[in-house]
Amino acid sequence: MIRVGKIVATHGINGALVLTHVVGKSTWLKKDHALHIEMHKGNYIPYFVSGCKAVDEKEYIITIEDIDKVEAAKKLITNHVYVDESILSGYAKQSPLLWIGFSITDKNKGNIGQVEDVLKTGNQWLAKLTYQGAEVLIPLVEEVVDEVDIKKKTIAVSLPDGLLEIYL
Repeated sequence: MIRVGKIVATHGINGALVLTHVVGKSTWLKKDHALHIEMHKGNYIPYFVSGCKAVDEKEYIITIEDIDKVEAAKKLITNHVYVDESILSGYAKQSPLLWIGFSITDKNKGNIGQVEDVLKTGNQWLAKLTYQGAEVLIPLVEEVVDEVDIKKKTIAVSLPDGLLEIYL
């Protein structure tokens, strides 16, 4: 599963919810998709979307099966939302924010770590990870990223010579 966002508020009195997401497009979520809401650390409960309306590129108003009162909806606020990789297969390359938790493997150095966070500086995305005890920033640009495998949660890269060494 891939973390896509968070429930941030209720909407109206009938249990609708506001979902903010990092997918970057407002066409990925459909009726009957399963959203896995993390109720406690590592504890995911599947909820099925009974309706959704895109507010903009970062927000949906959704209704969930069996949630029809604002009191029940309030229990889901602030929880992270995950979806199955297959739902995002066409969108994952467009939003590096979805790559948090993926393993990065360099063609020369092998596995260098797991993406802890993704930052945007200007027009460039950077992956933050820990390599040999040091915080490292890897540019997520076409010249560096060779392949992203959503199912395996891996990113294959060809790092410029000396990039990792400047952090050590």
